[in-house]
Amino acid sequence: MYRPYAGAAGYTGRRNVGGPVLSALFFPAALLYHEVLLRAFDRSAPFFDLALAPIVLFSIAAGLVISLILDLLPWKTAGRIAGVVLLGLGAVIFCVERGCRATFNLYYGVTFMGGMAGNVAGDFGSTVVQVVLGMIPFILLSFVPLAAFIPLRRRIVRDEGSENPVRIILAAVLVACQLSAYLLSTLGPVGSYYTYEFTTNTAVPHFGLFTSMRLELEYAITGTPTPPLEEFLDDPAGTPAIAPEESEQPSARPSQRPEDHGPNALDIDFAGMAEAETDETLKNMHQYFANVIPSEKNEYTGMFAGKNLILITAEALSTYAIDEELTPTLYKLTHEGFVFHNFYQPDWTLSTIGGEFSVTTGVIPNWIGSSSSPVVSAERSMPTTLPHLLAPLGYATPAWHDHTFDYYPRDKYLPSFGYDYKGIGSGLEMAQSVANRWWPESDLEMMEETADSYIDAYVKDGTPFHAYYMTVSGHGLYTWSGNDMSAKHREAVQAKYPDLSEISQAYLACNMELDLALEYLVDKLEAAGIADDTLIVMAADHYPYLMVEEKTGEDYYNELRGFEDQEGDTSRYKSTLLMWSGAIEEPIEVDTPCSSVDIVPTLCNLFGLDYDSRLYSGRDVFATNYEPDQYSNCMPLVVFANNMSRGNSWITAAGTYEANTKTFTPHEGIELEDEEAYVKRVHRLVAAKVNYAKLIIQEDYYAHIQFPE
Repeated sequence: MYRPYAGAAGYTGRRNVGGPVLSALFFPAALLYHEVLLRAFDRSAPFFDLALAPIVLFSIAAGLVISLILDLLPWKTAGRIAGVVLLGLGAVIFCVERGCRATFNLYYGVTFMGGMAGNVAGDFGSTVVQVVLGMIPFILLSFVPLAAFIPLRRRIVRDEGSENPVRIILAAVLVACQLSAYLLSTLGPVGSYYTYEFTTNTAVPHFGLFTSMRLELEYAITGTPTPPLEEFLDDPAGTPAIAPEESEQPSARPSQRPEDHGPNALDIDFAGMAEAETDETLKNMHQYFANVIPSEKNEYTGMFAGKNLILITAEALSTYAIDEELTPTLYKLTHEGFVFHNFYQPDWTLSTIGGEFSVTTGVIPNWIGSSSSPVVSAERSMPTTLPHLLAPLGYATPAWHDHTFDYYPRDKYLPSFGYDYKGIGSGLEMAQSVANRWWPESDLEMMEETADSYIDAYVKDGTPFHAYYMTVSGHGLYTWSGNDMSAKHREAVQAKYPDLSEISQAYLACNMELDLALEYLVDKLEAAGIADDTLIVMAADHYPYLMVEEKTGEDYYNELRGFEDQEGDTSRYKSTLLMWSGAIEEPIEVDTPCSSVDIVPTLCNLFGLDYDSRLYSGRDVFATNYEPDQYSNCMPLVVFANNMSRGNSWITAAGTYEANTKTFTPHEGIELEDEEAYVKRVHRLVAAKVNYAKLIIQEDYYAHIQFPE
């Protein structure tokens, strides 16, 4: 028989079915359980380190917030339903993040995942199923708090609620935990990751997923905090002397050689703009770019002036996919043109979209709040891209991608770069790939469908072209059943490399389709008699990270590399930059350290364009106005992404800094006068490069520049 509860004031409307301890501690314990579970399954980050303290404190504080809100709700049934929804939704989010980490080696923002969910489910349904099957233990463990809450819900969200003194104590504990965690997070060595350098990928290992989600929402509303820009203003000290004597390396340089070896810079009055600017961020940016030393014109300036350009971002291409027998065209083009021995495509933590952005803009890609540089750039002024510089000279600027046209918002950002873009579903006909439901689609078919259009126009009426391709045949999964391009070339790879794993064999096999696409393209150019009038440039979007199984620790990429163990995080991203033309009679060896953000400024110089080298994150690879053993803000600099909050690795002409080990190793023959001071200055330059690249897009900086007429 029902017996009403009689409280101190004689109120009889609710029953006491549980104590305040369970009610207060359940949600803090549940949230901490999820954070610890996610951390325990992450093989790439240590479980016990200093970051565990703020994660525990933030989890307790956030759990107490939920407990107090549900306790204060007058509608207890609604509070219990809310508890079920929160625990179920939380479990799903943690599982999705675990899937992203296991598959892409990254933690993604919730907004980014939400925007991509439909495309991922539609285009990679089979991959998603395989990922889910591999995560069954994590998924089952993630729903333990929900399974515990359902039978205990009346004891956790109690009818009578807590007494006010208890609520006051809980609120005090909440404030103390939140404040302590905040101070530990912002005043320590990782404080920038909590504020102006915030990304979900860097925040989760240090502050936990729930706090990262809170910061993502907060910065989406208020904007990401501005970095302390005054710390990044560089002085021009260390400016080298006049450029060294010209190299004696073989050169395809045309006979019409400009004598002017002056700076590649426009007449931009940065000082005047800074003086007139009232916005402090823009003022600082004007001052920063005024202090950047322009790269100098050199013996390769104008080498391809008026010629055609084909730029390709190749899906997951690596040096180890280039084989003289299996991919003969790739081998030919990478060994008979410019031969880059120290080219890198860093992991920008943005997967394909980040690598493509770096190749096509010369700007370091960043996360911008809950979005990214490529996505935000769709609504920004981008006058420094190649199409915007070449179109006024009469160039056609078509672009294609042989997968769904809007899987990433290429239909928005590539047009903002100046490209006339087409993909499957929006102007690119790929009948064979679509009819056979191939995944990935055929790069060869894309080339067969598109190359004639611009080649014929050039032959018939002399219209020069800058064509752009984003390929897809090299995409994972790298298995015979999960990759149609791999299956297509299976027999050839297994015959040559019978002892390799299936994943390594499948990776090599699918890149044979890219080789066929390049073979078709070169044959077309040569048949039309315009191979000498055309420069082909190709770089990867990222290394083939899907060869690394994070959940098991198996690293099949190292199998191709011939390493038993992983090396420093710079060598993993060493890649190949293809730059070939029929006009190059002998290979031109390039030893300068360089990366994907150097491609656009280098091409601007090769094509003799009027451009300002200070406005890019990268530099002209052939510029020689620096000394290898001296610091300068115009020296060669390869910047690697701040992956998992270890800091940025970097490479200069003087040496290599590995963030994993926090060690600097000078290159052979280099002696620095003050190694510690050099490393400190390069750290500051790297921070400046990354932060100003972010602000270029975030603040729409190019739109605020007064370019000369």
